[in-house]
Amino acid sequence: MGLLGNELAFARALTPQERESVMALGSRKHYGADAHLLTEGDRSSHVLIIIRGWVTVSVATDRGATRLILGLRGPGELLGEMAALDPHPRSATVRALGPTETQVISGDAFRRFLALHPRVSGLVIRQLTFRLRSADQERSALASLTVLQRLAGRLTELSRAEPSGPYNPAVPGGATHTGTVVQLAQDELAATIGATREAVAKALKLLRTQHVVRTGNRMVEILDPELLALLADGHQE
Repeated sequence: MGLLGNELAFARALTPQERESVMALGSRKHYGADAHLLTEGDRSSHVLIIIRGWVTVSVATDRGATRLILGLRGPGELLGEMAALDPHPRSATVRALGPTETQVISGDAFRRFLALHPRVSGLVIRQLTFRLRSADQERSALASLTVLQRLAGRLTELSRAEPSGPYNPAVPGGATHTGTVVQLAQDELAATIGATREAVAKALKLLRTQHVVRTGNRMVEILDPELLALLADGHQE
């Protein structure tokens, strides 16, 4: 399972000249927390490059209002490229986790740039391939892993993210913790593993009983990362 892309972000893979040329194609736009940058089903074709902030990429499920979070994207990431390259509607919704700044580039301008810059076009293809493989892994996990395994795997992944990441920020108020803290609500965590909030609450209760984690308001503290990783791999205590 992989929510955070571990490949070099698109803008960071560009040469300084390429980056300057790409950025010159568009204009800056700021979004507030919870704003929709892109909406599933929309027929717009512009692309976004994140300059500051983090966003979730999610799709609707067959459970009505429930959404499945497919990925987290941060600074340097390219978004919306699929709709820019084909005539189909947006395949996912992108929502800001906090104040977010992006460079907005029209689909036409982006396509013309790629046609003139084969190396950059190759970077976009590499990104699409990586994300497709990641999505395949997520679908496989949904079909073959238990909620406890998926939860343990997701907490392990997020706890290893850089401190400035979206779900592993510095703990506010000077609180003292002995383990790594992942800050998110249970419904958000459920959305990252394709489970119900009730199922996640039950799994967290089991992890608390075994002293693997400690939970609080929008917070999960990892007390035993080794055991958590073993549970993610399917081992039983």
